[in-house]
Amino acid sequence: MTDVADRLADLERRVAALEAGEPAHPTPPTPDSAAGAVRYAGEVHLHGDVTWEIALDAGTALGLDDEPRVAVLAALGHPARARIVRSLLSGGPCGTAALQETAGLASTGQLYHHLRSLTHSGLVEQDGRGSYRVNARAVVPVLVLLTAAADVAGQLR
Repeated sequence: MTDVADRLADLERRVAALEAGEPAHPTPPTPDSAAGAVRYAGEVHLHGDVTWEIALDAGTALGLDDEPRVAVLAALGHPARARIVRSLLSGGPCGTAALQETAGLASTGQLYHHLRSLTHSGLVEQDGRGSYRVNARAVVPVLVLLTAAADVAGQLR
């Protein structure tokens, strides 16, 4: 039961840090699977400082529910949405007119369709000024996903 209490305390600390606008520094779990571990980390300074580190045993990673992660992959799986996310990562928060141009979309209806997918998956959020940005907790994971996809596609070799 101590493990659950420790994990809950760590989660509460991370949520408090995110709500306070502080960079999150999650404590990676100690992998305990004979199958090995998967790790990723990053420290980026794109429109704020974000440090992120995750370590998960391979069995646990394979046992996670597919629906939420498939929604994230699907959101990134369209070229217009990938362009929107890359633009927000490189250029910072942006309004709809600039995002529509960046994504090469003919109408605001098309843009909102893609933004809905990105916001529902937790990748992008709308700030109080009406512009959009990549969710701070998603910055490093999104960069890792884009980099891993480039690796699988043979772009890094």
